[in-house]
Amino acid sequence: MTIEKNKVVSLHYTLSDAAGEELESSREREPMTYLHGASNIIPGLETALEGRAAGERFEVTVPPEEAYGERDETNVQRIPSKHLKHAGRLAPGRVVQIQTRNGPPMQVTVVKVGRFNVDVDANHPLAGQALTFDLEITEVRDATPEEIAHGHAHGPGGVDHA
Repeated sequence: MTIEKNKVVSLHYTLSDAAGEELESSREREPMTYLHGASNIIPGLETALEGRAAGERFEVTVPPEEAYGERDETNVQRIPSKHLKHAGRLAPGRVVQIQTRNGPPMQVTVVKVGRFNVDVDANHPLAGQALTFDLEITEVRDATPEEIAHGHAHGPGGVDHA
């Protein structure tokens, strides 16, 4: 069975940056499971998996525009610290939430902490980076009607956006 829209895919991956440094891996735990064609993974990875089958192992490098996008320096802003939702001490590199005016809370990374203001970066931490995935497809199956209706796979390792 090949990977196409409305198939549930289980795979192991190792994610590395452009310098070859390993950022994350599923190899020591359950495989990641997702519903293909439901925008549950980055677009470039979903495209690379299309048409593949269980048992295949391959490597793919996804450019920034097909991953988390290019960095946008206008996403680095200075805001009053009272707008941050956090417990404990603020420090550069810490991820916190800010309440936006017209939408849901948003995760940002603290860049610099001042007395009353904090510089934050709303770019995804991997924005602007080419990402290399070492992939091993472990299973491909038909999605259930419930999984299709919910837009995600159910079960171990499933992407669950309840």
